[in-house]
Amino acid sequence: MAERVLSRDELRITSESDVVVVRRRAQTVAHERGLGTFAVAAITTAASELARNTLTHGGGGAARVESIVRDGKNGVRMVFSDQGPGIADLSRALAGGFSTAKSLGLGLSGSKRLVDEFHIDSTPGAGTVVTVVKWARY
Repeated sequence: MAERVLSRDELRITSESDVVVVRRRAQTVAHERGLGTFAVAAITTAASELARNTLTHGGGGAARVESIVRDGKNGVRMVFSDQGPGIADLSRALAGGFSTAKSLGLGLSGSKRLVDEFHIDSTPGAGTVVTVVKWARY
């Protein structure tokens, strides 16, 4: 599985305006990689949800947005990380409808459905890292 990272942006998430920056960057990279209309909308929405989770639940953190090519396929990879409280019940959080912030609780589960690859690593008291990838369809 040969993979190349063509570009990498490291973005901080400390305010609502940073969420907007992450969202816009994800959208731009998706367009640059040739993702279709639905895929661009999906990765843009996932970026917004995961950046907002990083801010709201993780107390802020960082996002990495990468333009990638793997086995001749174009894609966008995003990695969101924080040093927050972590997720005590990961399976419940991924099921959807559960929120500690009085929201709909669809950020993680909804984002997982929107992308082609989803990985989460969360340790209570140590933070959370979420990695997602969306591929162009040809």
